[in-house]
Amino acid sequence: MDSLPYAPLLGIIALALLWSALFTAVDVARQHLNGHGEPPLPAQGLVLGASFGKLLVLGLACLVGQRLSGEHGFWLAGLGAALGLLVLAEYLPRRLARRNPQAFISLGASLLKLPLAILQPLGCVLDGCARLILRPFRVQPMAVAVHPLQEEAHDEDESGDNNRHGLLDGLQALDKITVNDILVPRNEVDGINLDDAIERIIEQLIVSRHTRLPVYHSDINQVEAVLNTKLISHLLPRGELTLEKLQAACYEPYFVPESTPLQVQLLNFHKQQRRMGVVVDEYGEVLGIVTLEDILEEIVGEFEDEHSLDNPHVHPQADGRFIIEGTASLREINRTLGWHLPCDGGPKTLNGLVTEALESIPASAVCLRIGRYRLEILETEDNCASKVLVWTVTR
Repeated sequence: MDSLPYAPLLGIIALALLWSALFTAVDVARQHLNGHGEPPLPAQGLVLGASFGKLLVLGLACLVGQRLSGEHGFWLAGLGAALGLLVLAEYLPRRLARRNPQAFISLGASLLKLPLAILQPLGCVLDGCARLILRPFRVQPMAVAVHPLQEEAHDEDESGDNNRHGLLDGLQALDKITVNDILVPRNEVDGINLDDAIERIIEQLIVSRHTRLPVYHSDINQVEAVLNTKLISHLLPRGELTLEKLQAACYEPYFVPESTPLQVQLLNFHKQQRRMGVVVDEYGEVLGIVTLEDILEEIVGEFEDEHSLDNPHVHPQADGRFIIEGTASLREINRTLGWHLPCDGGPKTLNGLVTEALESIPASAVCLRIGRYRLEILETEDNCASKVLVWTVTR
């Protein structure tokens, strides 16, 4: 490297600076358009690509400075490169990306497809390491045991809340609840895998009860479109459906950030003329789906006079207790039974609540108490509590 002429070194620095600026601009454009119909680009690969470019610029600039003026030149070149990176690889591309995000998304999808495919696995590994480092600092789970005085106060609040159901409360609550609180988790999403045989797809469509289904390749993280089943339902009984006709009945997916408040999303559905959105996190990973019907049910659930026991995940017992499947949503359980299991800012399913409270993989024949609720794990499957016996206690 010491014998390399200055011209190639300066050329590499310029290319690395351009590389870093492009990755930064595409990442900002991705964040700007996330939730507005644009396919999610792999955020980890974009961050890693921008970082590699900046490190290369800084390292080569310091090398050139050292060759020119020794230690003094090393520090001057490093300072100059840092300032140049701030202006040319941070502030400038961010401003340009906000002005015309669509152009940078298209540019990134064409020019950076191969680099992102190479960098994304390493980016996911580094992101996983960061998550492990932050695990000790996560919010502590709710205590299993509750002080009697606290429990009495909770019971009083609970009885008071039962008398304040109303449509106004339901509408006001939408601003405090995000789509992440009511989404259908990705493992429960009924979708069409284009890699399956057409015969398998036809069988799936015949038994499906949904009008709109996400369409993807191999993994639901690769959502490409949304299928309107009404347009191809007449082809199913005769087995005339083909992949071409299926894709012709699809339209562009609509992506929704997980932190979007329900009140805002209700307006977005109206503005975008959509009824279903694919929920993604800050890295573009698919978390599940949310529909207009889900939001309307959230409103209606706030002022229903009677609680319905038609939830397929909740099985009443003769002694007044309930056997509930671990995949059941906590919000659905609360709405069905009139309970107040904790579901804001924490686990979304009963199994998640049990796992967080125990701080370990749940095992059968374990009983725990959360507030005024007793939970007994009846069955476990794939390291999850599949069936839980739940009942309320007064003390």
